[in-house]
Amino acid sequence: MIRTIIVDDERLARNELRKILTDFPEIEIIEEAINVQDAIEKIEELRPQLIFLDIQMPGNKTGFDLLEVLEYLPKVVFTTAYDEYALKAFEFNALDYLLKPIETKRMAEAIHKVKKQMDQDQNAQKNLLSGNDQVFVKDGERCWFVRLSEVRLFESAGNYAKVFFGNNKPLILKSLNALEERLDPKLFFRANRKHIINLQMITKMDTQYNGGLKVTLQGGEDIEISRRQAVKFRDTMSL
Repeated sequence: MIRTIIVDDERLARNELRKILTDFPEIEIIEEAINVQDAIEKIEELRPQLIFLDIQMPGNKTGFDLLEVLEYLPKVVFTTAYDEYALKAFEFNALDYLLKPIETKRMAEAIHKVKKQMDQDQNAQKNLLSGNDQVFVKDGERCWFVRLSEVRLFESAGNYAKVFFGNNKPLILKSLNALEERLDPKLFFRANRKHIINLQMITKMDTQYNGGLKVTLQGGEDIEISRRQAVKFRDTMSL
């Protein structure tokens, strides 16, 4: 079963989506959300594997605004009446973009993509990369073989990630979510939506007024650990 939340401000649209999804028993709808704040709270609490996400929301907020602030990011399928946001949707690593009214055939295609991606994620978790593993990094004409233990930071740049090692900061065509699936959690920690840090590269830590933390890495980078992730970080580091 794929634990799923529907995010849409229109009750009729939510009901219609529920009706379509009855043809797909592998989808378990665990909750609905009617705006961005409602969605943030329910997604962070319930940790669904998938969300069906409308774009236009009340209060001048959009589905994109939601994705920009989430710490935990499930798989995303957009459901909208507007086709002009499709390109932007895929910049947020959406698995599909369904136009209302949604046809059963298109929903089947979207769910197939979700299941395929989840299978790939599971396979990736079985093959975690350790600190001793070397990875090949190519940026333009420059190439490196880098031991992962020497990488102090990954920084999100859309569908790319900036890799910090030594004095180098090349871009690789990997999203932060994809990297997180492959990296050993004993060595690398998701500090916030934009950063994964090497725990062994931390030289300093400060408590923030908002309950979060700020760490300084060996390269001098100051990285904030969000309030939500700070609890997990303290547990990881036995603080």
